[in-house]
Amino acid sequence: MNTGNKPLAVAIMGPTASGKTAAALEIARHIPAEIISVDSALIYREMDVGTAKPAPEERAVAPHHLIDIIDPAESYSVSRFAEDATRLVREISGRGKLPLLVGGTMLYFKSLQNGLDALPPANPDIRAAIDMEAARYGWPALHEKLARLDPATAARLKPNDAQRIQRALEIIELTGKPLSSLHTGKPKAEVPFSLIHLSLEPSDRSVLHQRIAARFDHMLENDALINEVQKLRSRGNLHLGLPSMRCVGYRQTWQYLDGEFDRKTLREKGIAATRQLAKRQLTWLRAMPERITIDCLMPDAQQQITRHLDLIKQAEEALNRRW
Repeated sequence: MNTGNKPLAVAIMGPTASGKTAAALEIARHIPAEIISVDSALIYREMDVGTAKPAPEERAVAPHHLIDIIDPAESYSVSRFAEDATRLVREISGRGKLPLLVGGTMLYFKSLQNGLDALPPANPDIRAAIDMEAARYGWPALHEKLARLDPATAARLKPNDAQRIQRALEIIELTGKPLSSLHTGKPKAEVPFSLIHLSLEPSDRSVLHQRIAARFDHMLENDALINEVQKLRSRGNLHLGLPSMRCVGYRQTWQYLDGEFDRKTLREKGIAATRQLAKRQLTWLRAMPERITIDCLMPDAQQQITRHLDLIKQAEEALNRRW
């Protein structure tokens, strides 16, 4: 692997419930490392149960970054993630440790690999106005509005894709131009570090589905997730239009607390939404031929991770650094 003078980082990717955290901790037990979360839900404070946030004993194995960094009422952009993660890779490498980029938010990984078009930062006032419009008319109506203003972007979005519809309308308001016209296609800046991609993927998707169901059931035990969302609702400044409350599990629990359906339906909808998320993640991963795939369902999955440490060490030697 030709790493040149770039810092080395290892990406631990995979669908939800594939064991990414355990894999990262296994590496951290063998090599001095620090973990950078690549998860758009773990960034939020006060959201622990529904995000399956690493437990304190897990976080004690190695330093963790980009967890609990913003309030649920705030927004966090892909471009901000790319900036934060790139800075952290440099800092961790400078400390003589291995940066581990761990998570399942594939758009975040894409931003690190391919770079991003220069787009304006989020504007809270404009977003609030769009949210109010959505609350009154519904996101499908805003999707129709977007189709009139930016047909190319609307064509690739589903009518209920609230986050992306909001962003597209926000950009039109900020720039006077459709989002599709701002994707220049020009070469992006070179990524300032080298990545080894380890991807945990299931050989049998039905077994992954069983894991997903078991994990959601665990979240519902003793009403843990319900109580967490109820506490968030009681703050009075959160609503379903926010990215935080659109996270899988939180939206469904909020609707349950609104009386839209019963607890059994909450379980069904929460599991179904998580399975859909895993399906999208696997679709992203299949488009990454450079990844090293490990069957997350094999009994020796952790041992396979350990064996790949040799590859990591070889790449590290190419950088003329020592752990």
